[in-house]
Formats: sequence, C-alpha cells, structure tokens
Amino acid sequence: MGKGNPFSFRRSSSSSTTRRRKTTKKVGESPVEQLANTPSPSSPNNVATAKPTTAKPKKKAGGARLWMRFDRSGESELFECDKSTIIKRAGIPARDLRILGPIFSNSSNILAREKAMVVNLEYIKAIVTAEEVLLLDPLRQEVLPFVDQLRHQLSHKTNFSISGNRQLALRDTESNLSASGRWIPAPETSEGLQAELPFEFQVLEIALEVVCTYLDSSVADLERDAYPVLDELAKNVSTKNLERVRSLKSNLTRLLARVQKVRDELEHLLDDDEDMTQLYLTRKWLQNQQNEGLLGGMGSVSFSNGAHHLRRLSSVKSGGSMLTSANLNDVDVEDLEMLLEAYFMQLDGTRNKILSVREYIDDTEDYVNIQLDNQRNELIQLQLTLTIASFAVAFETLVAGLFGMNIPCDLYYIEGIFGPFVGAITLASIMLFVIVLGYARWKKLLGS
Repeated sequence: MGKGNPFSFRRSSSSSTTRRRKTTKKVGESPVEQLANTPSPSSPNNVATAKPTTAKPKKKAGGARLWMRFDRSGESELFECDKSTIIKRAGIPARDLRILGPIFSNSSNILAREKAMVVNLEYIKAIVTAEEVLLLDPLRQEVLPFVDQLRHQLSHKTNFSISGNRQLALRDTESNLSASGRWIPAPETSEGLQAELPFEFQVLEIALEVVCTYLDSSVADLERDAYPVLDELAKNVSTKNLERVRSLKSNLTRLLARVQKVRDELEHLLDDDEDMTQLYLTRKWLQNQQNEGLLGGMGSVSFSNGAHHLRRLSSVKSGGSMLTSANLNDVDVEDLEMLLEAYFMQLDGTRNKILSVREYIDDTEDYVNIQLDNQRNELIQLQLTLTIASFAVAFETLVAGLFGMNIPCDLYYIEGIFGPFVGAITLASIMLFVIVLGYARWKKLLGS
C-alpha cells in the first residue's frame, strides 16, 4: 500500500503481538464491543480484515483524456493520460495539444514537429510519430471508421511484407554496405520498395481518405436533398419551400467552409517544400539512429537494419547515399507531394460539386425572383387598368351627381329622356375608358 496508508505501520509488527493487542480486554468494555474488537480466526492479523474497509478507489488524474495507441503492426492500446505525459512521449509543444482541443475543433491543420506530426482534420485528432499513432477520443462515432481503417490497413501491410522483408534484410546486409559504411542502394530492388510509403504517410493517407470520403458522402447527401427542394420551390413559391431552401443553403455554406479548410491546408503544404520535408519523420528518425550508431561504435548489423528500413520507407529515387550524406536531399518530396496532390484534387472535385449546387441555388433564386417580378408587374398592370376603369366610372358618377341637385332644368320635364340620357352617359364613360386604355398601351404601360 502507499506511504499514506494508516495500516503500513501495523503490518511491520508481528502477528502475535497484534492479535494479543486486539484480544486484550479493556476496562468497561461491553461484550458486544469485545466481540467487535476480536479478530476473525480465518485472518492471520487485523490488517487483512481492515484492508477491504479502508481501500479507496484511485482518483482519476486531473486533465486526463482518452487516447488510443497504434503501432506499426496495427496493434492498438486504449489508455488515459494527461497532457504532460503526451508532451513528453511525443515531443511536441503544449500549444499543439490546444490545437487538438475542443476550441479548434472546426479547424484543419497538419503540423510538422521535430519528432511528430500533429494531424487535426475534421474529427480526426492524432499525433503521429515514426513508430506509433496517438489518437484522441477514439470512441466517438465519427472516429470509429478511421480506427477500423487504421487497424485493418496497417495489419494488412505488415502481414503482406513480412516475408519479403526478411529476405531483403539478409541480402542488404551482405551486399549493400561498402567497407566504408556507406549505403549503396540495390538497383534491382529499389524500384519495388519505393512504392511503399513511410509509416507516418500511411497514417496520413488513411486520415485523408476517411475525411475526404466523409465530406464527399456529405456532399452527395446534400445534392440528393437539394435538387428536389429547389425544383419544388421553382414550381411553388411558398413560405415552407423558402424555409427549406434557407436551411439547405446554410448547410451548404458550412460544408463548403469545412471542405475549403482541408483543401487550403493541403494547398499550403504543397506550396512549401520545407514543410513537406519536415513531415518525413521516418527519414529523420533513421538519421538519428545512424548518428547514434556511428558515435557509439555500433556494428554493421544494426547499421544494415536501419538502412534496410530506410530503403523501404524513403522516397529518395536517386542512387546516391541516403544515410551517410550530411547534406540530405531535402527537396525530394515526390512521394508526399503525389499523395497530397491526389487528395487535393479529390477535395477540389468535392468543392466543385458544392459550388455547382450553390450555383443551382442561385439560378433557382434568380428564377424565383423573375417569377415574383413578373407577378408584380401583372399586379401593377391590373391596378392601372382598374384605375382607368375607376376614372371612367367617376365621370359618369359626376354627371349623375350634377343632375341629382335640386337645380331647375328643362330636361326634367321631357318625357322618356331618362333612358337615352343614361345610355349616352354610360357610352361616353366607356369611350373614355377605351381612349385612356389605348393611350396606356401606346405608351407601353400595359402589356399587349
């Protein structure tokens, strides 16, 4: 037990002394108290009986989060640890863990450090080194496909290449090391081994594949829901359809921003060869191993093992020295560049799909606005026609109002003049309406 355990001192004493101390009667004790103080015959001492009642559960360390570790062979391990442990283990600054935190959950970053690569792509938050992957929050629903892909592909590649690696290791040890200790690539095997990416790039490829597939499927779902809604809006402009299009446009804007962030990050890496060079963690790790081996006077066996792994995992195409050269060709980033370009093009295609949907939305909005403008123009024409008709009727009403006054007039005494007079006034109003309406059409105020 720990140092703070109150029973650590009693354990050091003999069992007979402890038993005698516990069984000694005290003055004034009741039989019930004596029975409670008597140790159990099955336990050798009172320490064993007191352990279950005094043991406390271990408290969770403050700030600990759930991580999953993957090695090169695809073996995984689930554990909890705090920030300081991760910082020491991966050799990254503390600010990188803030990038993996919930504050920057919507950002996309691929950062190169001395011994690790920090990957923050959508929901995938991982720290990749030359030997292992530390994945944050692996039990989230969105992260589970990445975990399955990582476990499956790493284990598959390990089983696929294990038999060939043993033969190549023996051949490399015998023929690919000169007397001076410099690495001489074998031309007959270098081309076949160049196709395999380093471990960190394998993990990065899986992460990009999962993220791109997720974004592409999201765009496909958006397209499937968008076109029927937009077609329905074009047929019937209603409040319900407008609300559905508004929600659709909001989702499209958010999805476009997410795709754009990942695309911009890949574009930033492709534009900077130095950043891509820093992502070659296996190359730097093998360089450090070689330097330590040369300084420590290591033999040719350990040197050949490191050289063999470098031939498998490096993307250097030239036949020059790879391990012993002090000026390593850092500009050679062809493998990583091809990898990033492939997913950059995929993200660019996804972005173009979103832009095409947005263009369709804009076209539908323009069509709806044209429809509304046409209806508004028709309403204006109808209003103008009714105004002309009201003017004509007002003329007839004016004449009727004048004759309705109590003013002496000879027309009042003529028999049968009411009908012809009313007909003449009505005909004059109709003629006035036709004249004003024809003038409006002549001025193109009304459609034909």
